[in-house]
Amino acid sequence: MSIANTSLLIPAEQQPLAGRRVLVTAPRTYALRLAQAILAQGGLPILMPTIETVLLADYMLLDDCLRRRSDFDWIAFTSRNGIEALLHRCEQLGLEATALADCRLAAIGRDADRLAELGLDPDLLPDEPSPRGIVAALGRMPTSAGQTILVPAPHVEGFPEPDVIPNFVAELQNIGMCVTRVPAYRTRLLGREHYAVELDLLRHGAIDAIAFSSAAEVTGFLAMISGPDDYCNSTICCFGPYTAANAQHMGLEPAIVAGDFSSFDGFVAAIAQVESR
Repeated sequence: MSIANTSLLIPAEQQPLAGRRVLVTAPRTYALRLAQAILAQGGLPILMPTIETVLLADYMLLDDCLRRRSDFDWIAFTSRNGIEALLHRCEQLGLEATALADCRLAAIGRDADRLAELGLDPDLLPDEPSPRGIVAALGRMPTSAGQTILVPAPHVEGFPEPDVIPNFVAELQNIGMCVTRVPAYRTRLLGREHYAVELDLLRHGAIDAIAFSSAAEVTGFLAMISGPDDYCNSTICCFGPYTAANAQHMGLEPAIVAGDFSSFDGFVAAIAQVESR
């Protein structure tokens, strides 16, 4: 198997996204990886995070769960942020990262790579890289009913919480699991005041595509703009069907929905397939 990656050595004008400007609304924790995937296809990422994820002011609830982690059969990670939050608290509590292996671990997509870096092998990596994929996989296990599962989740500030995590918790309960949802980090909107240049590019039709990787980003984006005329010349792209469904609910019409939403590479490949026509 070849380990060479020559994509960045191919002239940009020969790449499928050559000269295309793609607005990245993901928070800083994800924006760099998405931007790298866009660059690898010859595109020009324009970074405009519409939300940010930050530490909690009070970790009492999460710390309590980590101290009594033996009470949980599973920890279900629905995002890389959840993983990083638990690693942060383990460090603060003097626990090795491997202490998380006291529970069975479920993760999605490339988030599992972060666990692997620490010597933690997920016990569950569903075929569908989504919270619903975790539920489906657990539902096929005859031992899941009655088991306890910890869900590190965002504490959403300043806007209605998207339905992804509430639906995840409800679906876990529907298959008979005992769910403990605990805040692990904060998600909040960012203001438009820092983005005069980016918003001006958008209004003047200089942004070819807008890449949304979560429903919260869509909420933040809509809070920054004046109306549909601001983005009417840009292709709306969503990282998977759940983000797309939420975007539609908020009035957007996604033209591109990644079928492979296990990684940002798959997302950008879907964007490139349409934008290069």
